[in-house]
Amino acid sequence: MTVSQLISCGAWPSPLTPALTAVGAVALSFASAAGGTLYWIEGRPAEKGRSVWLCRWPNGEVHEVLNALSEPADVRSSVHEYGGSAYAVLGERLVYGECADQRVRVKSAAGTNILTPAGCRYADLSPAPDGRRLVAVREDHRGSAEASNAVVRLDTEQAADEGQVLFDQSDFVAWPRVSGDGQRLAWVTWDHPAMPWDSAQLWVGDLSAAGLSNPRVIAGGPGESVLEPQWAADGSLYFLSDRSGWCNLYRWRDDVVEAVLAIAAELGGPTWQLGTRSYALTTDGQALLRVNRGTVDALLLLNLTSGAQRWLDLPFVAFGSVGLLDDDTAFAIASSVDQLPMLVTIHLGSGKYSVVRRAGDAVIAPACVSRPQAIEFPTQAGPDGSSRSAQAWFYPPTSPAHRPLADEKPPLLVMLHGGPTSHAGPAFKSAVQFWTTRGFAVVDVNYGGSTGFGRAYRERLRGQWGVVDLQDAVAAVDYLAGQGWVDGQRVAIRGSSAGGFTVLSALAFTDRFAVGINYYGVADLETLATDTHKFESRYLDGLVAPLPEGLALYRARSPAHHMAQCRAALITFQGSADRAVPPQQSRAIVEAAMAAGCAVAYLEFEGEGHGFRRGPNIVRALEHELVFLGRVFGYQPAEDLAPIEISNAEALSR
Repeated sequence: MTVSQLISCGAWPSPLTPALTAVGAVALSFASAAGGTLYWIEGRPAEKGRSVWLCRWPNGEVHEVLNALSEPADVRSSVHEYGGSAYAVLGERLVYGECADQRVRVKSAAGTNILTPAGCRYADLSPAPDGRRLVAVREDHRGSAEASNAVVRLDTEQAADEGQVLFDQSDFVAWPRVSGDGQRLAWVTWDHPAMPWDSAQLWVGDLSAAGLSNPRVIAGGPGESVLEPQWAADGSLYFLSDRSGWCNLYRWRDDVVEAVLAIAAELGGPTWQLGTRSYALTTDGQALLRVNRGTVDALLLLNLTSGAQRWLDLPFVAFGSVGLLDDDTAFAIASSVDQLPMLVTIHLGSGKYSVVRRAGDAVIAPACVSRPQAIEFPTQAGPDGSSRSAQAWFYPPTSPAHRPLADEKPPLLVMLHGGPTSHAGPAFKSAVQFWTTRGFAVVDVNYGGSTGFGRAYRERLRGQWGVVDLQDAVAAVDYLAGQGWVDGQRVAIRGSSAGGFTVLSALAFTDRFAVGINYYGVADLETLATDTHKFESRYLDGLVAPLPEGLALYRARSPAHHMAQCRAALITFQGSADRAVPPQQSRAIVEAAMAAGCAVAYLEFEGEGHGFRRGPNIVRALEHELVFLGRVFGYQPAEDLAPIEISNAEALSR
């Protein structure tokens, strides 16, 4: 019997090295099927973040779809900066968007042709039933003004085709879908200052060779978000809507909208990327639905006529890219609590699954995996004085070979998701296990504003960004320290993008945290509102206030204006090519923290955007985190790592 060794928390030798954690950053996304072949995109940090288009043939062989090209293809769209589905299969034609120039290409037996012009971006390529054309979202950057968005129809037999504009009367468009008979088009729109999860409209129009006619809104509007329209074989149109307060399934037929499933759960998520899929319609009148309760996913098979339900018993807690390979077989990208994500097929009759592709091999043994524990804790009262609670996932430090020193409570790392309209689920995350295997406790906070708990919980953040999220992060620490589970004096807070904003706010406006780990976080709200890209250019109207009348509030909540009172340590990571949160945001906050006398480290990666894709950069950032937290909390990491440059390092000895 192995006796665990007493070692100071943070200094535990971990099987999850920075390099292995970078392997865990391999991403599987945008799975689909055509002609019995399964397709998906694989993001590979080891190949400079290249998005590789892969397929599994009916005989089980896995191949790179475009491996015959002279240059490796990087199949990725930059529409809205966050992108979306960037490929389609039309018979023998392979249609895809190349990341480098954002132009759509068509590969056929005759060769590869560039279909679209420079200066335009395309996403959510959706085939029309004629096998020749497709509809897509086009974002046109050729003018000097704000980019314009439109639903367009592309003809893959044209030598050059920027797209026949079908609809361009809204600031944003998404989900263009052609009916099975080719005679109708459904699509979703929204306009500034709304984000798609605030208010979006579902349209239907009549489609002909000449274009679109008789466009009309059939669902959505103020206070209602709609997404993911899908045509059924009988001509009915299904879609998701949160009109009840929960994102549920609805049907439009004979010009009437009716609820198909009413459940206190979320069937879809916020439209950050275009072309994601949360449900699929079978040919025998059923729907396979991803159902999310409290950030935990399950798959439900629903009879669309009788309403009969059958839950599939699967060992997963998260699903994406839900679709059908054939009448009997579904597919999904699935995640469990102890393994990296995998692409699986699922037999709908038996509920048994088979693994097609893994995001990587198991990086640590099951005994080393910290199991998530759902916690609910009290937080600040609502505007009307009513009591409130917030949600999080807690991960205790875990190692079969090590345990804390006598009377030592583990340091705590508070993690904050981005968005802020996103959520933290219990699926395996290398970034969490990286710390728990070293002796840290981790709490992954679903602050007010997170999805997965209904529209009311999400809208707690309306006008309150920088307030509610920060209150909930502090409340999580107070709760865990009060339970005696963690050392309330050794607390770090970590987040990226919107989560990074809360990290910086925590350091500027509270003294609850000893150190902040900031990945491309928002430092100055006013600068963000004027410098960011179109998709998020009015996001702060709802999260904070409209400008210019809200200028004083912007400055009051911007960490960049209040770092003089910061006494915590700060390490910041930034990509030089980030357009969502430009580098000057991070540079400004670093200068302000240094001026306040804080210990500061800064690392900017050339060519990285909003979210790091390149393996060596991910490894280097994690190594810096390890060294920096070791200096702050006074332990020596188990790895032999090079020292890092820290400004005002003398502050760490105070």
